[in-house]
Parts: sequence; C-alpha cells; structure tokens
Amino acid sequence: MSTPGLGPEQQSLVDALAAEHAAVFGYGIVAAFADPWADAVAEDTAAHRARRDATIEALHAASVEPPVAAPGYTVPFPVTDPDSAARLAEQIENDTAVAWRSVVERAHSESTRGAAITALTEAALRAARWRVRLGAPPSLPFPGQP
Repeated sequence: MSTPGLGPEQQSLVDALAAEHAAVFGYGIVAAFADPWADAVAEDTAAHRARRDATIEALHAASVEPPVAAPGYTVPFPVTDPDSAARLAEQIENDTAVAWRSVVERAHSESTRGAAITALTEAALRAARWRVRLGAPPSLPFPGQP
C-alpha cells in the first residue's frame, strides 16, 4: 500500500515495517505449535522485534510516521503441528526477505542500504534453517526474490 508523499526509500521502509509487524504476529502462531524448536522460535521472534524497532526508529529519523501493527493478520495456510509451524516460519522469513530486498533496491542512503542488506541476509539465513528443519535444501538462488 502506497503512502502519499513518500519517496521510494521511505515507502520501502514502511512496507518492510509492515512485514516485520506481520512476522512478529506470525511467530506467535509458530510458537504455539513448534515446541521442538522453542529456542529457535524465541530467537527469531526477538530478531524480528529488534528489526521492527530499528525500522520504526529509522522512519522517525526520516520524519515519517511509522504505521502501527494491524490487530491481526491472515496466515497463508492452517498451522496445526510442528511441521506446518516450521513451514509458516519459513514463509515469514521469505516474506520479510522480499520486503528487505525492496529496500535494498530503493535505498538512496548508505545507512539504509546497509541495514537492508543485513536484514535480507538474516532473513535468508533464518529461512535456510527452517528449510533444513523441514528436510528441504537450505538455499535459494536469490533470497528475497518474489
């Protein structure tokens, strides 16, 4: 969703923040079913909260009012057991990678681009860990490509 008056860099940050809000929500669902991986879920949730908070600070620094989290989000499939929870975690990481790749592509400032590259890399690594837990190959050729 486009916000009037924002440049491409700021809009991509707003979109990345929305993805981080959704990720924090989604990991709450993952946590309810992924008991065998509770430590990984807690670590990944903390990473998304930290990235969300840093993005809010970056938007404030750019004089952009950051959007608040929605009251709820729709998950792409039912989560009913550890395997579907792991698939949701992988999907969350892929979704945030797409958002951060967009920031990399649209960033004008070095600090924004650097933060986005770090966020994209971290999301790709978390997605790879979830793929391995599901018994799938760990890598994708271009993380964050929709």
